[in-house]
Formats: sequence, C-alpha cells, structure tokens
Amino acid sequence: MTTDWERFKIAAQGGEPDRVPVALIVDSPWLPGYAGMDTRDFFLFDERWLAAHKGLLDRFPGAVWLPGFWVEYGMAGEPSAFGVKMRFHDDSPPSIEPIVTDLEFWAAHISAADPQTDGLMPLVLRQYRTLDAQLRAEGLGVKMVAARGPMAVASWLAGISPLMLDLAMEPERVTKILETVTTTIIRWLHAQLDAVHDPEGILVLDDIVGMVSAATYEEWVQPHLQRLFGEFEGLIRVYHNDTPVKHLLDVLPNAGFDVFNFSHELDIAQVKARMGGRVALLGNVAPLDLGVRGTPEDVYTAATACLDAAAPGGGLILSFGGGISPGTPPENIDALLQAARDWSPA
Repeated sequence: MTTDWERFKIAAQGGEPDRVPVALIVDSPWLPGYAGMDTRDFFLFDERWLAAHKGLLDRFPGAVWLPGFWVEYGMAGEPSAFGVKMRFHDDSPPSIEPIVTDLEFWAAHISAADPQTDGLMPLVLRQYRTLDAQLRAEGLGVKMVAARGPMAVASWLAGISPLMLDLAMEPERVTKILETVTTTIIRWLHAQLDAVHDPEGILVLDDIVGMVSAATYEEWVQPHLQRLFGEFEGLIRVYHNDTPVKHLLDVLPNAGFDVFNFSHELDIAQVKARMGGRVALLGNVAPLDLGVRGTPEDVYTAATACLDAAAPGGGLILSFGGGISPGTPPENIDALLQAARDWSPA
C-alpha cells in the first residue's frame, strides 16, 4: 500500500502517484492557536508541542505536514545567531528587530554562525535530538528539516529597505553578506539533519527573492541559492516563496530545488507551463481569501480547479499557496483533502 509520504516523494520527483498528495506547510503562526495554547507554552513545553503536532496526524489523515514536527521559533532561529532583538508574545511567534541597519557594518563584521553555540540554534538542535528519539519509539520521525533562505535572513539583520537599496547601489557589499549567511544556513541545515535519524528532505523559505528584478536575481542572488540547494543534492529540496515571482519563473528552477511552493496570485497552469518538468509544484489554493475566509465548498472548488489545471502528467502536490494562515478552520483543510481524494483525470 502506498503511503501519503511515498505519494509526496513520487510527485516531488515529477511523477504521478495513484492519488495527488496533499502537503501543508504548518508552523507556529497557526498551530498554537489551532491547538488552543499560549504560543510561549508551545515553544517551552515539549509535551504540549508534541501533542499539537501529533494531533494533526489524527485529525487530518491523508495530509503530509511540511517539514513535519518542525522545531522552530517563527522567523527568529537563523537571525538570532547574528544577534537580532527578539520579542516573545502570547499569541504569535517572536517578532524581530534589527540592531544595526547599516549594511556596511555587516559587511565588515559579519562572520558565519555556529549552530552548536549561537542564538536559538543549539536549543533547537537539543530539542530535535530529544524529540526524535521519542518519535521513533512511537513509529514516527522527522522527515524534513528547514531554514530561512539567504535573502530572508539578511533582511532580518538590517531591514528589507536597506537590503534592497544596497542591492541596487552596492551589490558587491550585499553579496559578501549573503555569502556568509548562506554558509551559516548550510551549516544549520547539516546540523539539523545530523540531529535526526533518516531525514529525506529540506525546506528553504525565502520570500524576499521575489522582490528583485530578474537581472539582479540572476547575477547577485541565484548563485547563493544554487550553492545552498547544491549542498543537499539527493534529498528532496522544497523551496517556498509566496511573493509574486512571475518575472522569475523561467530562471528559478536553475537554483536547483525540486518542489516549488508559490503565491496563489500566480495561475498554476501558467506556472506549470513555464517551469516545464523541471520542478514539481506545491499549491495553489489561496491561503487567506479561501483558506481562512472561504467556506469548505469554496476551498473544494478551488482545489479541484488546481487539480484539473496542473495534476495531469504528474508533478503536483496540492496545498495552499503558502503555509497555513492563522485562523484557518480545520474544515477547510478537510475540503482540500477531500478534493484530492475525489479527483480523477478527465
């Protein structure tokens, strides 16, 4: 019998499994609220964290959770290793504030972080080691690990506006920062992979990439993504970017990832046509307008339209066009799963 994870892997490699898989990126913006707990308790108490994640398996049979049993602190994990200011809240993940917004400072002083000692990273690694043993004892495990991408992390160090300005005016300075950040991310992913048994994939999240022109992307950003994804060849490499990237669709696959999770504002048939068979697609039901505000019937209809447009020929994983948004009712996730169960090629 084919498992849901096996269906995901087949589709991630461009294949056409017996049923289109449903995979959902879920993390601390949604899960603590869904589980009815204080976000700080979700981070602090392993038993509550574990109960929330295991509850998803029971409540939504058929769904693949990405990365699954994710130990994270919102956006704070990677930036914390460089000394950003963090503020914790009861109803949302930590907010982050840059300490120094001058990229000249960062270019002169930044050095690659050590995941074993810096910021929140060693706490995450410790939690992974502890929880992985417990999960494996119950026949479960961590299939994927995750990291924010180079542009996303750099934007938290100095702010998005200074980063974009310097990328236009002083790109050599920015690329020096990105090189160091990318080295840190590679170390960070390796450290997480080493902390769990038999991982099969990585998830990299970087929306900031979509804010640059195609020419800037190819010259100054793409090399860092290529180095990052190239380091993990042989694993399933999922890239999340839900800013509108219509102008980058032809070149993004050259970064070397296998699965692309993208904005619901892009037509999934056009994305498949332009990306060809080079990457699998993870999407593309609107996460807020439909996932949060729509009815189950709305979600079902939109999901079926995505399946009709992009499932034939394989390489489709049904999902929301981004992670699960805060406030998403469980019935709308049920509708997504039901659409995949009901669909068959015309």
